[in-house]
Amino acid sequence: MLAKETLSILKENNIRLDRRRGQNYLIDLNILQKIVDYSDLSKNDTVLEIGAGIGTLTIPLAENVKNVIAIEQDQKIAAVLEKRLHELDILNVEVLKADATKIDFPRFNKVVSNLPYKISSPITFKLLEYDFEFAVLMYQLEFAQRMVAKPGESSYSRLSLMMHFCADTELLFEVSKHCFFPEPKVSSAVIKLIPDKKAEVDEFFAKTSRALFQHKKKKVKNALIDSFHEIAAVDKKEAKEIVSKLDEKLLMERVVKLEPEEVMKITEELKHLIENR
Repeated sequence: MLAKETLSILKENNIRLDRRRGQNYLIDLNILQKIVDYSDLSKNDTVLEIGAGIGTLTIPLAENVKNVIAIEQDQKIAAVLEKRLHELDILNVEVLKADATKIDFPRFNKVVSNLPYKISSPITFKLLEYDFEFAVLMYQLEFAQRMVAKPGESSYSRLSLMMHFCADTELLFEVSKHCFFPEPKVSSAVIKLIPDKKAEVDEFFAKTSRALFQHKKKKVKNALIDSFHEIAAVDKKEAKEIVSKLDEKLLMERVVKLEPEEVMKITEELKHLIENR
């Protein structure tokens, strides 16, 4: 039913979706309902939706909340969304025709979105600059797995590390690529994200973690020396001298096995050593 309706709307409005821009529309009604259910909606909610498309998710959201702020960058598709809302006499949706990475968001308390995958990372970290209850978000499966990965797991990455300090994340369920039109090349997953700033993550921490996870299978000592240029502008000899003064036990550990708090410790020690060299 949803697949037939989606294809009909696209054909009627002469819209050709572009996979390269992340225009993959959900056509599975069961998955749509699961997203709505996990969002725990109420008539007090103002929900932010990023990548609203033709309103597949927007419309059921609007039926269950006070307001929806629907952001859609594609002008033609946004016009179709507005037309559908008008025809259904839905008055509690504000459609913003804009690039979600470049605008300030109006006030909201929840986020529910099938995110365009190409902006997954910047949008996630942008959202975490705002105060809200939680988000239910669709991501590419591989990205979602990296968000929730723990030390020692193959998906453990700099993203896992950053999310540990910024939010509580839970992978709710996976979504087959067959649930979308056009069908993407990869599967997806829905994540629940609750903002929770456990520590102050600054630019120096970001640089240090980037240097480490460029070589995540190496020992910390070698990873830092190989990518010290990511952290500070020093020559290799000085980099080795600085790194040699770090905790010896941590230096011998594999990057992929580091606990987030251990990366924070390395960051703090490095900052002190560099500032006082």
